[in-house]
Amino acid sequence: MTDRPHRNFYGRIKGKTLKDSQRTYLAEDLDALSPGPVSWEDNPDRVPLDLEALFGGRPVWLEVGFGGGEHLVHQAGLNPDVGIIGAEPYINGVAMLLGKIRRAGVDNLAVHPGDARDLMDVLPEASIARAFLLYPDPWPKTRHHRRRFVTPEHLDPLARVMQPGAVLRVATDIPDYVRQTLEEVPKAGFEWLAERPSDWRAPWDDWLSTRYEQKALREGRVPHYLTFRRLG
Repeated sequence: MTDRPHRNFYGRIKGKTLKDSQRTYLAEDLDALSPGPVSWEDNPDRVPLDLEALFGGRPVWLEVGFGGGEHLVHQAGLNPDVGIIGAEPYINGVAMLLGKIRRAGVDNLAVHPGDARDLMDVLPEASIARAFLLYPDPWPKTRHHRRRFVTPEHLDPLARVMQPGAVLRVATDIPDYVRQTLEEVPKAGFEWLAERPSDWRAPWDDWLSTRYEQKALREGRVPHYLTFRRLG
């Protein structure tokens, strides 16, 4: 048995009371969408997930913190030849995603309702062809910046599971998060692909604006779209 590392978790797990329909989605759909044994209770030896069995040899993408799931379902519909895993500990967001999956009828998604760090523990090395980090929790207070995803605690395991040449997309409306991203992501083995201002000011061609982005725009904040490539 592998020793479980001590990991603080600071985000929300649950919010408002779930609707009856959302409880139904969780009860009926979530288990079937599992990528495999991820939790320490189910996989104490941290045996790598069998992505071949899960997605039939398709390229695998990862979205960390999918919020309400609109972007995840959008990408699944656009890319039926790809398998996509979403990780999100906020159970209300998971329930929202499950409803969207039902309505969209996509079948190339897997869902981990928990900490992305646990998922990255059991993803095989160099198995992810693309990753998304979209409007992550900004933790605006300086003393909380160590809680951000763009720190070695998260970026080093992400780099381990990404293939050489794989693309990492980061979207945020927080200038200081942009600064920290541009400082820390290259240290983890990525290069920033921007060559001109439009490369971070304009959204990606296949972008779907999320509810978090719409809130940022209403409040006058400017989105940034950062694209990195895994070196190796």
